[in-house]
Amino acid sequence: MKILVFGSLNIDLTFGVDHIVRPGETISSGSLMKSAGGKGANQAAALAKAGMPVYMAGKIGQDGRFLLSLLESYGVNTRHVFMYEGETGQAIIQLDKNSQNSIVLFGGGNAAITRDEIDRVLAEFTTGDLIVLQNEIVHARQIMETAKKQGLKICLNPSPYDEKIEALPLELADILFVNEIEGAALGGACGTFPGAKPHKLPASLELTSPLSKVLDKLTGRFPKAEILLTAGKDGAYYGCGEVREKGEIVDMPVVDTTGAGDTFTGYFLAARYRGLPVAEALNVACKAASIAVSRKGAMEAMPFAQEVFA
Repeated sequence: MKILVFGSLNIDLTFGVDHIVRPGETISSGSLMKSAGGKGANQAAALAKAGMPVYMAGKIGQDGRFLLSLLESYGVNTRHVFMYEGETGQAIIQLDKNSQNSIVLFGGGNAAITRDEIDRVLAEFTTGDLIVLQNEIVHARQIMETAKKQGLKICLNPSPYDEKIEALPLELADILFVNEIEGAALGGACGTFPGAKPHKLPASLELTSPLSKVLDKLTGRFPKAEILLTAGKDGAYYGCGEVREKGEIVDMPVVDTTGAGDTFTGYFLAARYRGLPVAEALNVACKAASIAVSRKGAMEAMPFAQEVFA
């Protein structure tokens, strides 16, 4: 099985601020850090750091060449990343004193990917391969439909959540990774489903969080998909049909939450690829994400396999 991450590559500019800027307000930044980012690149880096062979597909400008060098240093195959004459995607990140962030995205190369480039990349993958997608590049519908026709397994992280998500063929996804906001949005959009049955939760999960209800709605809407619902300090939930599992975080000081969800995604997929059961894979992914948030940066903060698989 080959793993392809088809997604965004960004240059992240992180400003350290006292608080997230309010409308009409001007504030000073105490620090500025330029780093590699983009949910696609982050997830590819997480998979590679977790020891997985992974291919990255996307588009960058000449200003983003350092992204390729960094990804390649982690072991990511970048031969499916196209170069063009425009600018690489950008992310303006505010990181406050409580380690919470607010992000503004500029599409750049992520918005310049062509349909022909998509076909050229997917032609090199086949039945049984896994494609990992997010919501930061164009033509996601075409990618999903073509990938499914070719027998690829589709993993989708519908982030950032916006009106484009509901226009996608979400039913084609085999695995869905969502955070609390994305899960609530997808769950709220689904309303009540004809024929959907309530799930009996294990005693350890009953009444512990309203997120269990969100998980029920998501599994009702996507009965054939594996649902991963991340919940910050509350860990992560898994749902597929009648199956329910929960993973717990490792208590560590929080320095920077940027890329935590991407770390979780990469390590959960890697753990499952290694043959670990869902419950153990959840705890592995939570551990990896916990380590990542204790460090500054996105992919640079992600742990390597030897730090997590113990």
